[in-house]
This record gives sequence, C-alpha cells and structure tokens, in this order.
Amino acid sequence: MSVSDPIADMLTCIRNAAQAQHKKVDVPASRVKEEILKVLQREKFIRAYRRVEDNKQGVLRVYLQYTPESDPVISHLKRISKPGRRIYVTRDEIPRVQNGLGSAILSTSRGVMTDREARKVGVGGELIAEVY
Repeated sequence: MSVSDPIADMLTCIRNAAQAQHKKVDVPASRVKEEILKVLQREKFIRAYRRVEDNKQGVLRVYLQYTPESDPVISHLKRISKPGRRIYVTRDEIPRVQNGLGSAILSTSRGVMTDREARKVGVGGELIAEVY
C-alpha cells in the first residue's frame, strides 16, 4: 500500500510511539525524513536515530527521548504543509512555536532547518511541521 504523505506517516509513528512509551520506533527511510530527524535530534526532541539497511529502501530507527519522570519530550508534533495544500512562508512570516519554546521545521533552499536557524540565515521556505 502506498502512502500519500510519508512525512506525515513518520510524524504519526513518532507521536504514537512516544504516547505509548516505546523506546524506539522504525520508519521507512528517505533523505527528507533523515534531514527532519537530524533537526529533531539537534533540538533534543529525540535521543538519536540511525539508518538500518535492509534489502529494500532501508529503515530509520528513531530512539525517543523522555523526561526523568518518564513523560515524552514531544508533547505536540503536527504536520503543517500537506500534499494537498502546501504552506510556504517568507523569512518575515516564519511563526514562533509556543513563544520560542517549540520549533517549526522548514524546508528551505539551504536544507531542512528550524525556525530560529532560518531567521538567522534570512531564508523562508515550506513549513513542514511544528513540534513542542
């Protein structure tokens, strides 16, 4: 079965695994997904990830992050731009998520980055997701 939005599928897998208190979750690999996971790891929303090779496209194994009280670090993970309705923002329109406590993930001409990094570089792009 083909998935019409693989990024949303990955975000849903991560969100569901975090709510179910799983230590890790596997998602089918792609370059864009790997770039999004790099951003989530840099922002400390996930502990780590690694690519596991199989004889197909590969799998990204995501290790989830929890607080000392065993609560998931990710309390909100939402896909913004969807295949049916793409959302693009200029550098002046980049939203602040939870007044700076969360992060918006953007796909820019300089790669996938957070809202803070995009403002610093001075570029806009496609608003992929928001997380806090």
